[in-house]
Amino acid sequence: MRLDYDYVVVGSGLAGLYSALCASRYGKVGIVTKMDITDSNSYNAQGGIAAVSDRDDDPKYHFEDTITAGRGLCDSPSVDILVNEGPALIRDLIEKGMHFDVTESGRLALGLEGGHHHRRILHAGGDATGRFVTSFVLDLVKKERNIEILPHCSLVELLVRDNVCDGVRCWNFRENTEYLICGKTVILASGGAGAIYRRTTNPDTTTGDGLAAAFRAGCKVEDMEFIQFHPTALAKEGADSFLISEAVRGEGARLLNLKGERFMLGAHELAELAPRDVVAQNIDAQIRKEGKGYVYLSLRHLDPDMIKSRFPTIYAKCREYGIDMCDRIPVAPAAHYTVGGVCCDENGETCIGHLYVCGEIASTGIMGANRLASNSLIECMVFAQRAVKDSLKKTSDDAGSLAYKEMLRCDPDNERLYASIREKVSDTVSEYAGIVRTEKGLEQALKELEALEKVLAGYPSFGQDEVYSIMSANLLVTAGLIVRGALFRKESRGCHFRADFPAEKEEFRIHTVQQAGQAISVREVIS
Repeated sequence: MRLDYDYVVVGSGLAGLYSALCASRYGKVGIVTKMDITDSNSYNAQGGIAAVSDRDDDPKYHFEDTITAGRGLCDSPSVDILVNEGPALIRDLIEKGMHFDVTESGRLALGLEGGHHHRRILHAGGDATGRFVTSFVLDLVKKERNIEILPHCSLVELLVRDNVCDGVRCWNFRENTEYLICGKTVILASGGAGAIYRRTTNPDTTTGDGLAAAFRAGCKVEDMEFIQFHPTALAKEGADSFLISEAVRGEGARLLNLKGERFMLGAHELAELAPRDVVAQNIDAQIRKEGKGYVYLSLRHLDPDMIKSRFPTIYAKCREYGIDMCDRIPVAPAAHYTVGGVCCDENGETCIGHLYVCGEIASTGIMGANRLASNSLIECMVFAQRAVKDSLKKTSDDAGSLAYKEMLRCDPDNERLYASIREKVSDTVSEYAGIVRTEKGLEQALKELEALEKVLAGYPSFGQDEVYSIMSANLLVTAGLIVRGALFRKESRGCHFRADFPAEKEEFRIHTVQQAGQAISVREVIS
């Protein structure tokens, strides 16, 4: 089946929805989503949106906090765009009817999270900001006649000819058929790759399909070694790795080892509110030392009524598993955010014509070596708007008009192969490319990934036109990008920690760049 639009948006998180909303003013938009429209990291985000909205705060302070968290790898012009353009978009959302939480006096209730030195985190529904904001934007999207939503369409390939992207090739598993979705502009907002890890806060669908497809199409991908592990995910046998928001620590929760000691006090000046990489690494060290697989997040000293009203979602989830949030919660780090991604300019444009990236899949230069808490949702909005505005200068009447043939098949017998490959990839990256890495471990990871490639190539029904085979290959591509980036960067910086190179090195104050068929190269940080 072929469908034609002015804009094709891949992904239904906030980046995709906001891109579609902005683009709908200029043409017909098709939103491609892997499962249901609400299946995204944005929808599950608890913490909030970081944007200056208080008279005692200033964009320059938000800039400084972002740069500090990024450990020397943030591109200053992009950060400047984020902190200065974000507040206006928040005001616009509020004017459209978005309700953020407010104090008794009617002022915005601003939270504090790790790495921030001012209260600037807007939240909604207590600890359900992502769901509230994404649902609000989705309601606006559904009212637009120019937008069509295409669920259950898994991205298989970008349609690229003569270095111009004309659309995407997808497989609809519900209808068991191929979709060719063509457009004058393609905005890739398909998220990161956290779900290739064993423990993750991401939806099961977040396996790096977009990253792999962009890489195979010729895009440059950078800084893939930086996978942010959220320090505090629920760690209870039989329970999902449910996120325990940074905002819980922002309200005063304390991290304790199994002896009841606050181990973050001497580790960083901000203690429990240190940047995520610092907290995650210290929790990991305690877990390795004590061998129980978790530490405790203690709320015993806090007001129970405040906890229940501020964090109703987390409180209910803990109660579901027999845990009293007002006492203490067993927590451990889990893969949370893909800091690196597809290279793009300050408007989200890639090195392939008519192809833009936005949200977690994009490497805008903002996140550096470690994303500052709650910067992701505002980045989605700022760069979605910029991508659409820039596309108006670049599209042509013949874009998206080329003829493409259907070529995919789906062999149900290969579903088991995919499940097996995915499990083994998950074991490999979790073991060797997790919070702590070494050269020996990363080299072993490459060997295991190469062995899986041989297994895949030798499978009787494997083929470049078979859906499960391509999905399996995408997993291996994404894992390989992470491992090769981590092997190249012989230092520790941000959320990349090498036990054999535990210090930062000035020579590695660069972005690592990977492109198909090329050796790893570097890009200088823009200051």
